[in-house]
Amino acid sequence: MIAQLQGKLVEKNMTDVVIDCAGVGYLVEISLHTYSLIPEGELIKLYTYQLVREDAHRLFGFVEKTEREVFKLLLSVSGIGANTARTMLSSLEPNQIAQAIASGDARTIQSVKGIGAKGAQRVILDLKDKILQVLDNPELTVVASNTGREEALSALETLGYMRKQAQKVVDKILSSQPDATTEQLIKQALKQL
Repeated sequence: MIAQLQGKLVEKNMTDVVIDCAGVGYLVEISLHTYSLIPEGELIKLYTYQLVREDAHRLFGFVEKTEREVFKLLLSVSGIGANTARTMLSSLEPNQIAQAIASGDARTIQSVKGIGAKGAQRVILDLKDKILQVLDNPELTVVASNTGREEALSALETLGYMRKQAQKVVDKILSSQPDATTEQLIKQALKQL
């Protein structure tokens, strides 16, 4: 199993990179999130996940270990393959995916191309407990325990605010005031939006 690669960046595309490690060029598939984090320059280090199937050997690369862990968790869900997991990580940041899973936010997961209502529910059901252990992020548990979050987001969306923008503001409020009611969340979010 190849766990990481470090070498000279030979080629950089939106979906893959070629890394020269001691004269061997590795084609590594990446997400848009990783693409945006790859520094300009010659030397590069990627954490990798090697997927071996009967018909293909694929190597996926990530700048952050967190993204690799989320990718591996997504692969463990029935019906989510490598391409869908990579699409999720290209559409949403790893922390956004983790937050959506921890809080049961199926709408955010469904916003990813190729994932329907049933798929989103399966991802949440299968990974809700695991995502908190892997990421070990205290803010996620706070968000997960507040039931008014989803109601506040729906209300803000109805008022015409973009869901992603509202989510950031509401989650920020919840991190400082975990016991905020739905009404308090909406009032404070309106002041910040």
